[in-house]
Amino acid sequence: MTRGGADRTRDEVQRRCIVTGEVQPRTGLVRFVISPEGVVVPDLAEKLPGRGIWVAADRAVLEKAVSKNAFARAARAQVSLPDDLVGLVEAGLAARVVELVSLARKSGAAVCGFEKVKDWLAGGRAKILLQAHDGSDRGKGKLFTPPGGRWFGCLSAQELGLAFGRDRAIHGALAGGGLGTGVIREATRLSGLRGLDGSRTAGKDKKTA
Repeated sequence: MTRGGADRTRDEVQRRCIVTGEVQPRTGLVRFVISPEGVVVPDLAEKLPGRGIWVAADRAVLEKAVSKNAFARAARAQVSLPDDLVGLVEAGLAARVVELVSLARKSGAAVCGFEKVKDWLAGGRAKILLQAHDGSDRGKGKLFTPPGGRWFGCLSAQELGLAFGRDRAIHGALAGGGLGTGVIREATRLSGLRGLDGSRTAGKDKKTA
């Protein structure tokens, strides 16, 4: 398991965190690039041109990168940081999770609401269980992490509701593969930034998620 919560695999491309020095799969890291103007820019989609600078998807590590000017050392140049870089990364990751869940909903690969999620879990279709971190623990405890699946509690009820076209949502479930793979990656990174356990799998937890 990496610092950012992602499972370590041999075949995955790895990068070194500029703060910890740890080499790990890039699914547990956040990529940054330096703009032509010398500004540190989060590259959450990993598509921007330029040499990548990688930091573990962990709030304390990213805050240290900012406070210790690790970006300038990695770039070997003077750089400037946008205001609240950590908050900017967190908001960007949250938006990516919401967007992916929304796309899964539109394709019929995601549902929300206690009864629908319960049915998907019972029928074996659900591979990812999403529960709002500010939802009732009592209500959330009545559902379980799908066997061989994943649980995430990194979104708020408002954010999860936004993904499903509602004001609020506490429970959501996604099918495996396709968009679900992207949700796992982005939710794992967001969990690291928010300090919420996004690495729980069936067999590691009790009945609850």
